[in-house]
Amino acid sequence: MTGFNRVVLVGNLTRNPQLRQIPSGSTVADIGLATNERYRDKSGESRETVCFVDIVAWGRQAETCGKYLAKGAPVLVEGRLQLDEWQTSDGQKRSKMRVRADRIRFLGKAPAIGAPTTMPASTETADDNEPF
Repeated sequence: MTGFNRVVLVGNLTRNPQLRQIPSGSTVADIGLATNERYRDKSGESRETVCFVDIVAWGRQAETCGKYLAKGAPVLVEGRLQLDEWQTSDGQKRSKMRVRADRIRFLGKAPAIGAPTTMPASTETADDNEPF
């Protein structure tokens, strides 16, 4: 049986995108996202929970995020869950679940004066293996 790994999130950035270059020359952006959920508990009292999610974007999409996004910016992220595993210098195994972004759509206003005046509606990466 084949699996289906798809995530759609809407939230606000918790920090500015952190850009880096890997040895192959590709650009990677690490992005923190907070999603809020408001609900009423059994007693009728209003509650809010926040979920913090780590996002990784690659290539041109990462560059565009670094150029146009800042802490607090609202975005829609479509992607898939990815488990990263590594070993620390002292031999301990570590792992972290995060979302590998296939598309990041900017939902906020255009950047402030002095920054570019147009903001793309979305940035996408092509993935020929996706069925849709």
